[in-house]
Amino acid sequence: MSQSHPGILHEYVPRLIAHEFTSPIPHPKRNALLFIGGLTDGLLTVPYVKTLAQSLTSSPTNTWSVFNVLLTSSYLGWGIGSIDRDIEEIGQCVTYIRSLRGADTKVVIMGHSTGSQDVLHYLSAPNPLPRSQSQSQNPSVDEGLQYLTRPPVDGAIMQAPMSDREFLLNMLKGNHEASAAYAQLVNMARIADPRTLLPLNLTGVVGFEPGTPVNAGRFWSLASPESPAVPAKDDLFSSDLGEGRLAETFGVVAQRGLLGYRLMALYSGEDEYGVPGLDMQAMLERWRVATDKGAVDGEVKWDKEGSAVIPGATHNVKDVGQEELVERVLGYLGRVEGW
Repeated sequence: MSQSHPGILHEYVPRLIAHEFTSPIPHPKRNALLFIGGLTDGLLTVPYVKTLAQSLTSSPTNTWSVFNVLLTSSYLGWGIGSIDRDIEEIGQCVTYIRSLRGADTKVVIMGHSTGSQDVLHYLSAPNPLPRSQSQSQNPSVDEGLQYLTRPPVDGAIMQAPMSDREFLLNMLKGNHEASAAYAQLVNMARIADPRTLLPLNLTGVVGFEPGTPVNAGRFWSLASPESPAVPAKDDLFSSDLGEGRLAETFGVVAQRGLLGYRLMALYSGEDEYGVPGLDMQAMLERWRVATDKGAVDGEVKWDKEGSAVIPGATHNVKDVGQEELVERVLGYLGRVEGW
């Protein structure tokens, strides 16, 4: 159903915007929850964001606003983007909001699906990112960027943190045409300049949205053909990743010093992008152990109280599970505010 959504449109850097959900008569809130969508997402594409925003704006005592952040990789831009560029832009949005609301503003970043990769990468990658990084045989797509130092955030949430690689490989099973196309794409991406656009007739066959441009660098990062031995940047949540990989991602969150409170993760119990046999509870426990093993001075960085598998919820929680998701996020924001 078509409807209007009161709010304020912020241009946090030239050409990039964030929509802040407000009540019909806006009352600026002190703190900010920045929502970051997954592949193909943009404004209002994830159903529960509106529900969450309404829950916050309906309370006169609430101090939080929801910002639906657009990145260069939003909508159809994901195929020529990277999580390096994503976290650079997220950092710019955080800086903008604190300059707008004040240095004491609390900011939480919340990622959905591949947006969860952005959240973990924001917290675990070197700060600032090195000007030139390597990704197997492929250098970074964004190696020419002058990376900025990312500002710390007060909290972080990952929702539907699924593995793109495992989902892709599962889609290929029993499909000879798709498997052949995948093999061709891997061979191309292995030797191509990362900015080279791959053939649409091949990327559309292996499960990517038909007609969406995908370059060699992003394909390699999402498909991560050398995993689990040599995971590419986007391969953060696969179930077959070893403890070493978890130690260099979840395990360095505390050391980077970019997370004030704790990291919360919410799986969807009926996630259609999950591979058969995925033990979500076991994954949460592995991530908790890796995160807290890297604790500095014994400070816990995993939010065990809020992290959970939401029963019956689909990938984007379009119906069942929205109430529990909102309750858990509101509870988490309360803990961040009291921290």
